[in-house]
Amino acid sequence: MKKQKFTYEKSGVNINAADSFVRFISNISSKDKGKKKFSPIGGFGSISSIPKNLKKPKIVACTDGVGTKIEIANTLNKFDTIGIDLVAMSVNDLIVQGAKPLLFLDYISINKIDIKKLKSIIKGIIKGCKISNCELVGGETAEMPGTYAKNKFDIAGFAVGTVDEKDILDKRNIKKNDLVLAVPSNGVHSNGYSLVRYILKKKKINLKNNQFLRKELLRPTKIYVKEVLDLINYNLINGCANITGGGLADNIKRVIPNGMVADIDLNKVKTKKIFKWLKNNNIEDKEMLKTFNCGVGFCLIVSPKNLIKIEKFFTKEFKPYVIGKIIPGKNKVKLNGKIDWF
Repeated sequence: MKKQKFTYEKSGVNINAADSFVRFISNISSKDKGKKKFSPIGGFGSISSIPKNLKKPKIVACTDGVGTKIEIANTLNKFDTIGIDLVAMSVNDLIVQGAKPLLFLDYISINKIDIKKLKSIIKGIIKGCKISNCELVGGETAEMPGTYAKNKFDIAGFAVGTVDEKDILDKRNIKKNDLVLAVPSNGVHSNGYSLVRYILKKKKINLKNNQFLRKELLRPTKIYVKEVLDLINYNLINGCANITGGGLADNIKRVIPNGMVADIDLNKVKTKKIFKWLKNNNIEDKEMLKTFNCGVGFCLIVSPKNLIKIEKFFTKEFKPYVIGKIIPGKNKVKLNGKIDWF
């Protein structure tokens, strides 16, 4: 009897497809890199130089994913924006420390390599990197049969940035009477999607037939890098917070110094139609504020004298507005009033 031959491909892993995908990434990411400072994609690791203009350079690193927003992408079979979300979730954290994004890596794990799907994801990642003015320098694509169900995948991102020691945004810079500004989000961003999907399931909503939800739930996370770094360069902000999972309270308190409180007036928060839709699905205010950004994608903490100057750095859609101030106290964040959802 002829012995059966076992191969990696028979187990469900296609090395040739993976190699083809790596060549695609290398080609697309190197198209307009005349001043590229990094070694080519495809090696064992990327080598990069620390910017020379920093006297005491510090490295800041962040990692994140996009959570179950990928299931919305799977449902709609649309993957060209999820990569922007992936970059946004890390670089929006980097800038909170005052760091400039320098490089980005991705990790994609999938049941079976689908070149068309992966190309769409990567194009989004490269677009996110371009918006953030950083470079995709490498990553990993893992084909994992038996670990993920058919057509399922997950993605993670890793961003590295640099900041001069003197430019680090230290919470000790935040003072009494500083203003707390809300920078609008452009929607749900990439948090709270397990609750969103739970509502869709319980209400038996066919996402494919709902134009409003199709557009809103795959709208890519706003990247705040350019505006915030410009403000830092002009020394116009004392602190900032990326409003992600945990909402306003949990994220703002991470940057408030001991002995100070961010006194937030929820009546001033300008929400958006998608959050009104969510609220209308029997979600309590407390749950909304804990799960979603509710229309505030990023917060700036600034001296009152800088308010007018700061507004000029943003387009009308993302123009910051005052939602609170810094006062003495113990609990770091105090939420007053109530959002006017409707």
